[in-house]
Amino acid sequence: MSAAPATRPERPRILIVGGGYVGLYTALRLLKKLRTDEAIVTVVDPRSYMTYQPFLPEAAAGAVSPRHLVVPLRRVLKGAEIITAKVTEVNHKERRATVQPLEGAAYSLEYDHLVMAVGSVSRTLPIPGLAEWATGFKTVEEAIQLRNRVLECLDIAESTHSPDIRERNLNFVIVGGGFAGVEALAELEDMARYATRYYPSIEPDDVRFHLVEAAGVILPEVGPEMGVWTLEQLRSRGIDVKLETRLESCVDGHVVLSDGTSFDSETVVWTAGVKASPVLGNTDLPLNERGRLLTDATLAVVGAANAWGAGDGAAVPDLTTDDERECAPNAQHAVRQSKVLADNLVASLRGFPLQSYKHKYVGSVAGLGLYKGVANVYGIKLKGVPAWFMHRTYHMSRVPTLNRKMRVIADWTLALFFKREIVSLWSMHEPFTEFQDAAAPPKRKTPPAA
Repeated sequence: MSAAPATRPERPRILIVGGGYVGLYTALRLLKKLRTDEAIVTVVDPRSYMTYQPFLPEAAAGAVSPRHLVVPLRRVLKGAEIITAKVTEVNHKERRATVQPLEGAAYSLEYDHLVMAVGSVSRTLPIPGLAEWATGFKTVEEAIQLRNRVLECLDIAESTHSPDIRERNLNFVIVGGGFAGVEALAELEDMARYATRYYPSIEPDDVRFHLVEAAGVILPEVGPEMGVWTLEQLRSRGIDVKLETRLESCVDGHVVLSDGTSFDSETVVWTAGVKASPVLGNTDLPLNERGRLLTDATLAVVGAANAWGAGDGAAVPDLTTDDERECAPNAQHAVRQSKVLADNLVASLRGFPLQSYKHKYVGSVAGLGLYKGVANVYGIKLKGVPAWFMHRTYHMSRVPTLNRKMRVIADWTLALFFKREIVSLWSMHEPFTEFQDAAAPPKRKTPPAA
């Protein structure tokens, strides 16, 4: 770190580390509640936008434009200081964070109040080939890549004369039977089978999707009954669902499962859980055994004055239970916690009492492809079209800003009148290849010897 430390502003600085659910909603509420002379709100995140993750499966299937599920921080958080960079270390005792910009040397940023909204990252295991061959499903970039990959595989399978290459490209593997895995699987399978009508040599049954889950159930969030119904629905669609099965290896695309099954696949998607962001380990703040930030029910960090935390990276006690359970790491809690956190931060600045976060989990909804869904909300269980409609209605209402809501509605409305787009733009992931080939010196053939 060679750059000089940033000077402390005249107003107290509230540093929000992370621009996801908690970061965005906390900043929005602080900007609304605080007077301009009370504090400066600074948000630091390596991305200049917040991603509404529940719509990633629909973006991967082409039902929602990827640009419509991201919220630009600079446009929405008017009045806040936005720094597109990574916070790599936090010394709360000295009220100082180390900021690594996208280019250039790292520097120190002083603050008065800290909000850790770092969220979570994919929880991986030391499986041979996983890091080199698989992809995650937590970002909009991964959703775009996966959509293009699936359609590119269909292009390859249609054009090749090799049975091995064809089979390899028509096998798709998703590891993890939670929300992310099941919704991604269902949306992509729905899209891929629809796309086969434009590939003369590929029948819908030629496309094989495999869901690998280490536990004995899928979608535990919707309850046992609806989880079993979802399992039956997926299998009735020809999806190979393997329960109590683990991925043992995927070196060079050769997939080996714990039940002895093995096959080749060009596409392996890992959605088997999340863990708290590793940046929490580079702080002097208290963490629990799973690396999550220890907070009390007011969202204040235990034993650290003027420090706050919420969302996937925080161990927030669940006051709706009788045991010492923590709130589940999901968007439902993150959005609600951020409002309480912001209100309590303002209250602490003004010397008012704090309130505790208490929210009973209302249930879950999941999309399983076009006109298909499952829901369990307030004990009301829905299947098929009604659940699909509830899924879309609920998440549309939760997308930040009216601008994004209207864009998503426009995407859905247009889809009612026009056919799906099934074009692969895989070349966008290698954008410089064509120009590099064109700019390379021409290779001259060596004339034959006289």
